[in-house]
Amino acid sequence: MTGPVILAHGALGDWDEVIFLGVAVLFLVMMGISWFRSRSAPLEEPDEHEIPSAAPEQADDRFRLD
Repeated sequence: MTGPVILAHGALGDWDEVIFLGVAVLFLVMMGISWFRSRSAPLEEPDEHEIPSAAPEQADDRFRLD
C-alpha cells in the first residue's frame, strides 16, 4: 500500500495549469468588480470645519531615545 498522495506542480497534468489560470481570472474579475464599485461610490469629502494639524500631538506615553 502506498502512502498519501500529495499533489505538487504537474501532478494533475494539464489540469494544474487550468486551475492556476482559473484562480488568476477569478482574482482579476474580483479586482475589476471592486474597482468598478469604488469608481461609482460617492466621494467622501473632508469636513471643511475640521483642519488637520500639521504635526501630531505629543503623547505622554512616548519617550525620547538617547
